[in-house]
Amino acid sequence: MNQKTILTGITTTGRPHLGNYAGAIRPAIKASFEQGLQSFYFLADYHSLVKNKDPKEVKKSCMEVAATWLALGLDTKKTYFYRQSDIPEIPELMWILSTFTAKGLMNRAHAYKSVVQLNEESGGSESDKGISMALFSYPILMAADILMFKATDVPVGQDQKQHMEMVRDVAQRFNHHYGDIFVVPKAIIAKASAILPGLDGRKMSKSYNNSIPLFLGSNELRKLIMKIKTNSLEPGEPKSTEACTLFDIYHAISKPEESLLFKEQLEQGMAWGAAKEELFVYIEDLFSGPKEEYLKLIDDQTYIESVLSAGAEKARDLSSSYLKKIKTVVGIGSLV
Repeated sequence: MNQKTILTGITTTGRPHLGNYAGAIRPAIKASFEQGLQSFYFLADYHSLVKNKDPKEVKKSCMEVAATWLALGLDTKKTYFYRQSDIPEIPELMWILSTFTAKGLMNRAHAYKSVVQLNEESGGSESDKGISMALFSYPILMAADILMFKATDVPVGQDQKQHMEMVRDVAQRFNHHYGDIFVVPKAIIAKASAILPGLDGRKMSKSYNNSIPLFLGSNELRKLIMKIKTNSLEPGEPKSTEACTLFDIYHAISKPEESLLFKEQLEQGMAWGAAKEELFVYIEDLFSGPKEEYLKLIDDQTYIESVLSAGAEKARDLSSSYLKKIKTVVGIGSLV
């Protein structure tokens, strides 16, 4: 029976926002303190190159993401916390896995198909216009990330469910040929409640420009909170919390009893302006301590780098020996 091992990749494309906190960071940090659980958290900087070609932005995002997780309480002594690009065994494994990955399987990947669809809908003559091999083979790198550390459980959003099925398919194909080398992981699909709406009611995302970044200054944070889309109900009129973006955000980050009280206040007619102000104050208070720590960390990049380097060294103690075993199995390596 394999030890329960959880692995989460953190995309390094901009500063983490409230949706990242509620859907991934908070539950991951909480899980990292469970007894008998091995946890791997990594900065997916190779993945970020698919969309981000600005080297300064790539480095800045790595720094901000790492500082965020550390400021919010990740205990790197109890977990593996590393930068993907510091583990050279991962791209090596990706190549080996690509020899067991059918092109037809990659053709069906949602990330690839969605870009093809956009190209076709725009009336272009080339359906693959602008599609790099990195985008096309993204699920294979994802498989290498996961299989390298024998992850048993991988928390993902609904949009990554298909990619996880591909990871399982590749692992099973390899095992069928060479024996039980890889642990076949299972996807832990995030609950719908973990998908936080953004300012306009759509899923909170940097791509939609509707997110609330963590650790903003007070004035900037208040301005964003006041932009949250609400209906035209006047003060004193009861307000339903069904499909209510403002309530959904408050509910996702607050304690159950606090959320219930906020719900009652809205149903009793609290004005939208007052409700937004209450959400602003709650966020300010919730992140006041972590924000102070975050700002200290941002000013001490040498420390952040030392933490990531130590994490990579610890992770490579596992990856280097495991890759050697995999290469031996496929016939690559020493002749004696």
